[in-house]
Amino acid sequence: MVKIALVGATGLVGQTMLHILEKRNLPSFSLTLFSSARSAGKEITFKGETYTIEELTEERAQDGFDYVLMSAGGGTSLHYAPLFEEAGSVVIDNSSAWRMDDSIDLIVPEVNKASLRRKIIANPNCSTIQSVVPLKPIQDAFGLKRVAYTTYQSVSGSGVKGLEDLEKGEKGEAPTNYNHPIYHNLIPQIDDFEEDGYTKEEQKMINETRKILNQADLDVTATCVRVPVPHSHAVAMNITLNSEPTVEELKSLLSKFPSIKVMDDPSKEVYPTPLEAAQKEDVFVGRIRKDPSLPKTYHLWSVSDNIFKGAALNAVQILESLIAN
Repeated sequence: MVKIALVGATGLVGQTMLHILEKRNLPSFSLTLFSSARSAGKEITFKGETYTIEELTEERAQDGFDYVLMSAGGGTSLHYAPLFEEAGSVVIDNSSAWRMDDSIDLIVPEVNKASLRRKIIANPNCSTIQSVVPLKPIQDAFGLKRVAYTTYQSVSGSGVKGLEDLEKGEKGEAPTNYNHPIYHNLIPQIDDFEEDGYTKEEQKMINETRKILNQADLDVTATCVRVPVPHSHAVAMNITLNSEPTVEELKSLLSKFPSIKVMDDPSKEVYPTPLEAAQKEDVFVGRIRKDPSLPKTYHLWSVSDNIFKGAALNAVQILESLIAN
């Protein structure tokens, strides 16, 4: 029987991982749930059984789990992931702590495969995941020269605190998570600013896109914006290719790729929206069109649930691919 541990079981992503694990057809496994000392002792029902959440300790990290799903923040991951690794566990980490480490695989299962150079695998940033899924088949078929992102990221990307700020704003209360009100507002800042004026979130998308697509010389830029939507991120992509397919060729290519659903019929006002993508497992793509201002350049609109495919589901899919192999 496969031994699985979940770290961060009471968080938004951890809870979603449990929801997804209940529905997926995984081989028989045992499950151990970890969280902070504050949540230790709480009980969670999973597949009809009651589980008591344990505090994560260095001693428990040495217990030899086969796989560890970790969604507990970068500091926790930096400390505990190597301890799990030393004990023989494969760690699938949802934080940003390991993503740009050259020795660590950064994986989206439809796009690339884990080499397991180390037994720590990084789950990419939510907006990056839903972007590289449609970019991969385009890269393979037509080549990629440039990607310009503009994101419209929901408040659940900040976890429960982001959702609470949106609710507080609706009641006329001041935010406690964001530096500006999010209700009836947009915030063109996600994470801290760096010296060049880009935010850490924007730099994540730039660096992660190059790493996942294995194209270090790809020109990438990004502007990341927080929007007053509870769930699902949207990404407007402007991409320049090496060749010049027709729009219909792009639509046909994307519609055949795993986990992509093309919704694109301007005559009927059909295109993806956050409401339609919420709690769905797919990446929805639409508004595919030629950019007349630049040669070999196109617009795409990608929408996906940031907690599902953008975090919990992608981690579980990595787990499934490892178990299958």
